[in-house]
Amino acid sequence: MSTQKRVLQEAGTVDENALRLEKGKAEQIVDALNTDLASTYMLYHQLKKHHWNVEGAEFRDLHLFLGDAAMEAEEATDIIAERLQALGGTPVSNPVNQAEMATVEFEGDDVYDIRTSLENDLEMYGEIIESLREHVELATDLGDHATAELLREILVQTEEDAHHIEHYLEDDTLVTDAAMQN
Repeated sequence: MSTQKRVLQEAGTVDENALRLEKGKAEQIVDALNTDLASTYMLYHQLKKHHWNVEGAEFRDLHLFLGDAAMEAEEATDIIAERLQALGGTPVSNPVNQAEMATVEFEGDDVYDIRTSLENDLEMYGEIIESLREHVELATDLGDHATAELLREILVQTEEDAHHIEHYLEDDTLVTDAAMQN
């Protein structure tokens, strides 16, 4: 526990910002960004879990892809957190609060086969993509074009990673499975 006696900014509050975005608009955007931050952290943790647990003939390629995708998600969280802080907000940083605020749900600690794991990831990506699109529109409508642009860049990478997972889930494969031959 910290021994600091003075709180600089209470969690969940939005202060005035040097970006000259009205406080009411900044509050709406900070709330949206904290939702994206929390959801993207859930994705990051799930991708890392799958990165650690992947097995099978396609292990190496999937292990590398999942590691890279987790890194992309982590980079997105940093961009989102820094932007909402610049808008006068406080990034949701407590893992319990992140899980509560996220629009996606972590699949849990059990280990699944890689196809199930990737299907769960793709579902989570889809939810985050929809949220990012809504928040790009919100930021644009509120006149915060810089936040909209940052979210667009994150959206492009998120869609690209989801599309790669979609390819991994296709039926066509060079790996033979005894069950498929029957």
